[in-house]
Amino acid sequence: MSPQHAIDDLLAIMARLRDPATGCPWDKQQTFATIAPYTIEEAYEVADAIDRGDMADLKDELGDLLLQVVFHARMAQDAGAFAFGDVVAAICDKMTRRHPHVFGDASFEDAEAQLADWEARKRAERAAKGESDASALAGIARGMPEWQRAVKLQHKAAKVGFDWPGPEPVLEKLAEEIAEVRAEFAAVARAPDDAQARDRLEDEIGDVLFVCANLARHAKVDVGSALRRANHKFERRFRAMEALADVDGGLAGKSLAAQDAYWDRAKAAERKRP
Repeated sequence: MSPQHAIDDLLAIMARLRDPATGCPWDKQQTFATIAPYTIEEAYEVADAIDRGDMADLKDELGDLLLQVVFHARMAQDAGAFAFGDVVAAICDKMTRRHPHVFGDASFEDAEAQLADWEARKRAERAAKGESDASALAGIARGMPEWQRAVKLQHKAAKVGFDWPGPEPVLEKLAEEIAEVRAEFAAVARAPDDAQARDRLEDEIGDVLFVCANLARHAKVDVGSALRRANHKFERRFRAMEALADVDGGLAGKSLAAQDAYWDRAKAAERKRP
């Protein structure tokens, strides 16, 4: 089957699912707002398949993500706003417009110069749409995960020189923020019903997370990838300690010290693997 025929079949499937008379009841009642969480979830499942190096699963997950695009486009078509073809035309126009060195006569000395031109074109596009925000932070979507938005904000600020010169001052800032979190924990312990104290604690924990994102940026480490690795590591080790504890009746009811001992055994077993 040719790619065009495959796309046509997918569009036809979605049209039938959304058909007012004969379509699927669940698909017919969906809106942009109800489908958006699934779109985000599918994007993460694509990232997970890439992390695992599972090409067969990646093919399936990319299909699921493509379905999300088709779903949104069909809902827009039902509302008389635009159709899937308009989505494709818009991205084709954007990519050719933003790559004049590939599709035109422009040339750049290096990738940095090309990136600067890319950002300039994005600013011009926002201005053409009537957006008046001239801040260096303009154009950062509010719908993305907050950790990702934190890195975007820091990256944009760094472009105008507002940035730490290296990781060492970021580590010092992290230590400072952790000390402030300790102080706010103590304040909450003294007054557990004080809403302002709990608000300050949340604020300081947010500062710690923001600085951690900055540290990852300086290390050229993707925050999402690093956190996924940490999650995978925790899940792998926790499942291993569960298996070890099952011999002794399971984890439930055991002291934290006893559970920590299983955790240490699980870690030690990992180190012994080739």
